[in-house]
Amino acid sequence: MTAERRRSPAPSLPADPSDLRLLAPAVGAWVVAAATLGAGPGMRWCVLGAALVGAAGLGWPGASRRRARGRSGRPARLEVARWPVVLTLVLVVLLQAAALAQTALRERGDVVPLAAARASVVAEVVLTGDPVAIPARGDEPRVVRTATIQVLSARGRTEAASAPVLLVGGPAVAAPPWRSTAVVRGRLAATDRADDRVAVLTVTGTPRVVEAPGAVANGAEHLRSGLRTALDDAPADARGLLPGLVIGDTSRTPQDLTDAMLATGMTHLTAVSGSNVAVVVGLVLGLCVVLGVPRRLRPVLAGLALAGFVVLARPEPSVVRAAAMGAIGLIGLSRSRRAAGLPVLGGAVVAVLVIDPWLARSYGFALSTLATLGLLLFTRPWGDAVGRRLPSRLAPLGPALAVPVAAQVMTAPVVVLLQGSVSVIGVVANLLAAPFVAPATVCGVAAAVVSLVWGRGAELVAWAGVVPTTAIARVARVVAEVPGGTMPWPDGAPGAALLALLFLALVLSGRALAGAVRAHPAVSYAALALAAALLLPTRVVTWPPDGWRVVVCDVGQGDAIVLRSGAGHAVLVDAGPDPPLVDGCLDRLAIRTLDAVVLTHFHADHVDGLAGAFQGRTVRQLLTTPVREPEAGAAAVDRVAREHHVPVSTLRAGDALTLGELHAVVWSPWRRIGDGSVPNNASVVLAVRTGDVDALLLGDVEREAAHDLLLRLRRDPAMAAAARGFELVKTPHHGSSNLDDELMAAVRAPVGVISVGADNDYGHPAPAHVALLRRLGYAVYRTDQRGDVAVVEGGGATRVVTAR
Repeated sequence: MTAERRRSPAPSLPADPSDLRLLAPAVGAWVVAAATLGAGPGMRWCVLGAALVGAAGLGWPGASRRRARGRSGRPARLEVARWPVVLTLVLVVLLQAAALAQTALRERGDVVPLAAARASVVAEVVLTGDPVAIPARGDEPRVVRTATIQVLSARGRTEAASAPVLLVGGPAVAAPPWRSTAVVRGRLAATDRADDRVAVLTVTGTPRVVEAPGAVANGAEHLRSGLRTALDDAPADARGLLPGLVIGDTSRTPQDLTDAMLATGMTHLTAVSGSNVAVVVGLVLGLCVVLGVPRRLRPVLAGLALAGFVVLARPEPSVVRAAAMGAIGLIGLSRSRRAAGLPVLGGAVVAVLVIDPWLARSYGFALSTLATLGLLLFTRPWGDAVGRRLPSRLAPLGPALAVPVAAQVMTAPVVVLLQGSVSVIGVVANLLAAPFVAPATVCGVAAAVVSLVWGRGAELVAWAGVVPTTAIARVARVVAEVPGGTMPWPDGAPGAALLALLFLALVLSGRALAGAVRAHPAVSYAALALAAALLLPTRVVTWPPDGWRVVVCDVGQGDAIVLRSGAGHAVLVDAGPDPPLVDGCLDRLAIRTLDAVVLTHFHADHVDGLAGAFQGRTVRQLLTTPVREPEAGAAAVDRVAREHHVPVSTLRAGDALTLGELHAVVWSPWRRIGDGSVPNNASVVLAVRTGDVDALLLGDVEREAAHDLLLRLRRDPAMAAAARGFELVKTPHHGSSNLDDELMAAVRAPVGVISVGADNDYGHPAPAHVALLRRLGYAVYRTDQRGDVAVVEGGGATRVVTAR
């Protein structure tokens, strides 16, 4: 029996090509919809008309039918080939008509002309999204959230509307509950026609709630808050990750865990996706089988479970999309309905785009569709192939192991567009995490439901989900540290196309390659060893480079710069946002004594990692800015200093430091600047010399402090002379566009380093920042792309060496 199973072929594509022909028209219409998303009504009508004429011409019955028949009476191949084209054109007509109708619906009420005129309005809105904090100038936080205008009053007129908008305002915007109706005042601003929001509404004052959320919204919020409350006493990783797995709430996920999941390609787990839906609905169907529920009732119960999950995760567009894709995935995994999977996927793509045409350019929609397509095409054949190579008792695990591989292969070209790299260890990480996802998700859903009737019971159920959730977090953290786990790749459409062609070649020629390996094992293993040797980053063995003088550590969205002051000694400038990251950088450099830690200012991304600097090493003193803002950050630094009995002193412009092989002069601050961000403009700016390397570290100074520094540089001959000799400038504020162009020109150096976190929420580094540096002649290095960046001296010259 086993031998017979091993001999059976494992097809890698569906047996019936018509399945793909049914999906192809939907994809073609989707491409046209994406291309015309920002077009005006005139262009859309032209496309619709052309498609309608083409479909009518190709599909007209009568003479064309007679010509299409051969002597045998069978349809000619040309006639058969025409119908996918006809269907594509029909779907183009459908999607263009839907887009025109949806545009007319959401732009009623004169919202567009009022936004173009930046009119002041009073609007009655329904809050459709959760509040999200965004960075803002000054210390007052800013909040954005999505809403739909129902009634709009402006310029003496009040009209009904149904316009999706983005609310921007102060903390008061976060107060109204989800799906409540509120009256807000503010000013409209226009958006791009391809944007899924008609306008931006900048809110002034406090929104006034006029209608509470409905029963469904209240039920969803009770379930969500019940789950969060049940996890209040759980470890930090589980407290943040389990709500992400179940309801997509990542507000409490530690930043370092978020970074690790991004590096390992596991972020899809914390976004409500088709896989979450498949787990929940699959569990219900499994229980139906165990309990002997009649077959005809199983789809009904699965549908109820699906509806309940949508309520729990909130019926937002992304959740509804995930529900549709998850249901299709279950169809594809069913042997009895596998043939229906691809046609249903094509229908779902069209249906979703009819409901929301602005998803045509959504990366999330593309990723969901591709992941579902990979599940339909490859899970069964690849799973069976894996199962045949496993022991008999483990053979049923084949499909489970194939699911993350299939999803990773199909979505990788789109992921390249988002992060400009290929995660080599992403498949491994997802395979290791896969066994823990289902139990964690099930426990989270169960805890949310139990919380409605028994709070203590919800805590017990939630704690059952802590173990698998902690395991997922551990996988992300460990695998993210694997050297060479992320491979640089060409960015943009060329990189995505290249990766797609590579995967296609591997899928089509995989069996032939396997045969060649079996026929010539020695040659194949030699080629594999050579490829591994070429791809393995030499930095794994050679880091840190001999003769390093300055290292800008990769600590995510923050700063940590190590300046060599002797063998095993250094000065650390800032400590980043996370203790393990700065500790790891210092460990890699074999630093056992920090002659000083300079904290340029007290923002969290510069001081929250301070505890990591004390791990296993001696810290002799802390040097800080004299401006103790924000007060919470300054108090936290004082607390760490007291715990370790380390003295704290302040630095001002003109102070000089000599610590071993390092000499530094403080260029700023010399006064408190009240404009802009007070803490950022109070950053300590250091001109340092270590060995033969001169560097300028600009902290987070903004335009006001930078221009003040420029004026003092013009007045001070010593500063002006020093400005002409830097080998390295650590550019200000992680690549923010809020900088002084003239200062950057005055201190220009061969190398500019931007200390910035990958995929941060601030949009750093700003394109204008990078363009300015390149225009001035800097060679630009970014820690999010290169990892640790070191300036090395030796042989009478300096050079830059990066960790990746």
